[in-house]
Amino acid sequence: MTQLIDGAPSADAANAYLEALRERLAADGCGVTTTTWRDYRVVIGSRSDRRVRWFGTKVELFTLAAAVPEVDNASMAEFTGWAMDYVKSLRSGLPGARNAAMILPALVGCSVQPSASNWAAKDARILGTSLISRPITVETPTSRATRVTMYRGRVVYGGMFTRHVLEKASLYFP
Repeated sequence: MTQLIDGAPSADAANAYLEALRERLAADGCGVTTTTWRDYRVVIGSRSDRRVRWFGTKVELFTLAAAVPEVDNASMAEFTGWAMDYVKSLRSGLPGARNAAMILPALVGCSVQPSASNWAAKDARILGTSLISRPITVETPTSRATRVTMYRGRVVYGGMFTRHVLEKASLYFP
């Protein structure tokens, strides 16, 4: 078993990050719940915002995160698809031009394959015209600082929410 400098097992670093994420979500006013995905606990934070500069459109921001031993392309793609389907089943309001859902699906692990980080950083994933996800990988290695990877560019649908979503992602995933 790999150990951190302070003696905690490396898997504990991912779980500690997940717990700290839960606290950051709650501190920002998100409703926080949990569920499971493939026997892993998933922390879910959700909030709804409406701004004049968005022409009265409501954006729902969902953050779903799980700690796993290793993050690879397959698990990242599967988790992102699952998160989008999960959020689609939770949505409030009518989908469309006046309501949008932004999703931050994150897998946290002590090991993240470079191809998984590249996949997350490549682009946002869109389901229909009102569900947009920005997958995130969080590597919590034993010997280096935590590394967070996500797509930080604009999207065609939901582009007016980009700054808001990136600000929240920076707050939740330091």
